[in-house]
Amino acid sequence: MRTTSRLIVATLIAGSLAMSGCASNSSSPNVFTASQAQREQTVRMATVDSVRAVRISSNNGQPSGLGAVGGGALGALAGSTIGGGRGSIATGIIGGIGGAVAGNAVENSVAMRDGVEITVRLDNGDMRAVTQTTTGEIFRAGDRVRLLSSGGVTRVTH
Repeated sequence: MRTTSRLIVATLIAGSLAMSGCASNSSSPNVFTASQAQREQTVRMATVDSVRAVRISSNNGQPSGLGAVGGGALGALAGSTIGGGRGSIATGIIGGIGGAVAGNAVENSVAMRDGVEITVRLDNGDMRAVTQTTTGEIFRAGDRVRLLSSGGVTRVTH
């Protein structure tokens, strides 16, 4: 494979991986989908009981495989440039395996976001817990909050 072709393949793979990181569902209380906008929501008042930090996986713990494929391809390309003949093939294989492992780890890392699990006591005494992405809004035990619910999605706001 010529150097120009390798560069083009590497650029395409890197671009695909970068774009796949942008296509994630948001668990932020500040982000609404188009179908959620202008829809009536049920509002319930509550008092925060406890808050704990959590990590939220935007890929539900299931990598798409793009990280492994992209990392493997880039690793194989990089590895195949080392040595000559059979040595080039061996380092290409080793580079591909290492790249796939690293690419998978990078994809899983990029998919993780900081979040909070907020446990509240509704005014009727019922307890509820809502997990959402951290947005800078700080919740503390004793805070009065609103639970906004619509279509199975509940958000906690002040």
